[in-house]
Amino acid sequence: MNGQRDIRLLLADVDGTLVTRDKVLTEATKAAATELHDAGLVLAITSGRPPRGMSMLIEPLNLQAPIAGFNGGVFVNPDLSVTESHTIDVATARRTLQLMLDHDLDAWIYTADDWFIRDKYAPHVARETSTVRFEAKVVTSFRDEHLARAVKIVGVSDDLRLVTNCEEVAQRTLGKTASAARSQPYYLDVTHPKANKGTVVTTLSKFFDIRPDQIATIGDMPNDLSMFRKSGFSIAMGNSSDEVKSQASAVTETNENEGFAKAVRKFVLRSTIT
Repeated sequence: MNGQRDIRLLLADVDGTLVTRDKVLTEATKAAATELHDAGLVLAITSGRPPRGMSMLIEPLNLQAPIAGFNGGVFVNPDLSVTESHTIDVATARRTLQLMLDHDLDAWIYTADDWFIRDKYAPHVARETSTVRFEAKVVTSFRDEHLARAVKIVGVSDDLRLVTNCEEVAQRTLGKTASAARSQPYYLDVTHPKANKGTVVTTLSKFFDIRPDQIATIGDMPNDLSMFRKSGFSIAMGNSSDEVKSQASAVTETNENEGFAKAVRKFVLRSTIT
């Protein structure tokens, strides 16, 4: 890392980056967060998760920056009060839902406050419930009242080829009316066009009055690439795909091998670890 680089804020993805596969914050990760604060740097987080699905991270990481849930669809203060929200256009929400169903994906709808599903036994519902620590509301079908408040629509399948194909079609057909990217190999997130992690970088840049090139970013999935492109220095986790690694400034270890903590010390704080 160039010794002249002036990093003042680190923006981190959550799942696959800050936490392990079991959704645990390790002691090394918490210690790295403390080292960032002690060095006068800001630690901020962004995720496809709803804001309250990140509430368990606020105290152990001593988060003081705005938190970007739904990939930037909703910004909240550390007390979870909403400062900014971007709902999807209703017509776009309808097209998105139909597109996912046509590609044989299950669909979930998130509003700023709730999570709606059609089958509580569908793939990944139980895991998502454990991750975000609140229950989904089960509905027989999605109605306009749900679509009108949609902040994020998620397509879900364990057939990863279907998810990838749907992502490509969504990006092509929805165009500038939405942001569509995989947040996990089995999740396709569709949000408002302003709700992407690249916009999170520019929003935090304005909030803290620091240049985007003074922001470092770290993540593991295709939906992290937009923040990589907007920031001054980007770090891909070792568990990232080659696609993600190839577009980062540097690559760290995996989230199972303290990749976040090692990246903080090696690339952000510039200290050597053994």
